[in-house]
Amino acid sequence: MAVYVEGLSKALAGGGMAQFQEMMRQQLESLMHAELEKLLDTSSSAEKEVSRKDFEGFKNLFHRFLQVKGPSVEWIKIQRPPEYSIQPYDRIAARGLPDNVADSLNKLVVVKLNGGLGTSMGCKGPKSLISVRNENTFLDLTVQQIEHLNKTYNTDVPLVLMNSFNTDEDTKKILQKYTHHRVKIHTFNQSRYPRINKESLLPVSTNLTMNGQNAEGWYPPGHGDIYASFYNSGLLDQLIAQGKEYIFVSNIDNLGATVDLHILQHLVQQPNGKRCEFIMEVTDKTRADVKGGTLIQYDGKLRLLEIAQVPKAHVDEFKSVSKFKIFNTNNLWISLAAIKRLQEQKAMDMEIIVNPKTLDGGQNVIQLETAVGAAIKCFENALGINVPRSRFLPVKTTSDLLLVMSNLYSLEAGCLTMSPKREFPTTPHVKLGSSFTKVQEYLTRFESIPDILELDHLTVSGDVTFGKNVSLKGTVIIIANHGDRIDIPAGSMLENKIVSGNLRIMDH
Repeated sequence: MAVYVEGLSKALAGGGMAQFQEMMRQQLESLMHAELEKLLDTSSSAEKEVSRKDFEGFKNLFHRFLQVKGPSVEWIKIQRPPEYSIQPYDRIAARGLPDNVADSLNKLVVVKLNGGLGTSMGCKGPKSLISVRNENTFLDLTVQQIEHLNKTYNTDVPLVLMNSFNTDEDTKKILQKYTHHRVKIHTFNQSRYPRINKESLLPVSTNLTMNGQNAEGWYPPGHGDIYASFYNSGLLDQLIAQGKEYIFVSNIDNLGATVDLHILQHLVQQPNGKRCEFIMEVTDKTRADVKGGTLIQYDGKLRLLEIAQVPKAHVDEFKSVSKFKIFNTNNLWISLAAIKRLQEQKAMDMEIIVNPKTLDGGQNVIQLETAVGAAIKCFENALGINVPRSRFLPVKTTSDLLLVMSNLYSLEAGCLTMSPKREFPTTPHVKLGSSFTKVQEYLTRFESIPDILELDHLTVSGDVTFGKNVSLKGTVIIIANHGDRIDIPAGSMLENKIVSGNLRIMDH
């Protein structure tokens, strides 16, 4: 330690604040490397090798985290993307489909991001195993969609699930039920990175196990990890060897993210020199989407701009629907060969997301993450496609669940489509209160899901239940005051009504 202090004194005496900071960075990095080696020494050989690969990625992320000096974008350099770089979906669909669609499908792999748990909706285990429609889970619907494609076109489109250490075991147990479906299913695991103490910037875990309190010391590092973990798993090379060329990546809880044949065709029909290596599906921003990442032109390349990268002074401008008109749906089409090339060249460059957390014991930690869409700037001839809103149907809350369980959508071959009986294409705005947060509570409050074909806006707050065959139209606001309970009677039709604590019904 004395040598270290002496070194710092010399650096400062030499007049170099930059030199001092560089020495601090090097010291932190060598301390981190020593701690990671200690963690590796606590494990058996098989687990040790997996963790060693994970730690290589983490060291790289930590090194870049220490180098960051201020915002990752200069606001003045941000430009609107050129017209040709974001194509309207209608223009692509208007070209029609050739007879040999099966050839294109045989080059495709569907990848679903399956690392998340259902905790925010009060469910244990992987979120993909929550029932969302007619007893079908997110995973059931995904398998049905791909099986339908394979049967219709006589193709072999495989499904790949990127699991995390939180979801892998439970997901693998469930996969046995799809053995006789016409879909090959592969899985690989996201990396497992150590959470680091906010003050010391060193790992909080003392060993590699996931037991007891130690389990809190680990996290899956965001979906930007897909490139490295897919490559490291060996599955990427295996799929390339089978003649696969593109992956279609999306969140498993986005029920609108189905394989689109027009987008796929647009990818595969490009001449070799102009091959598009990355397509990001974007859609028009509404006031509900103001925090969503958007596409910009920066240093001559398409780039994803997330709210976390925006300087505080410009956050309102970023949220403006007039300046930034589109947002990223996280439906992405990416060239497998390009992922392989960028991984091998170590050229995959994604902005670091610093995510602060507080552990159960009150300890403040940070986890370093990356986002899959942030790599768009690394790929050649990247493109945005402005798709219909129907391709973005995420289920993050029970309010979203109400929409997808209702008669607003019909279900066919695993795909949800909006009912033709709805006169306008927008989805109603639904806000269910805290009594509805957990799926189990939510289900007990509806004897049957209301008819919402003509609903514009629904707000429910407090202890409210719905009888069978209730119909909601226009704007409906139901507020039960603390200690009160409101039971909407079976067969009720509420249109433009406010229902308050004493069950008075007034015109809205």
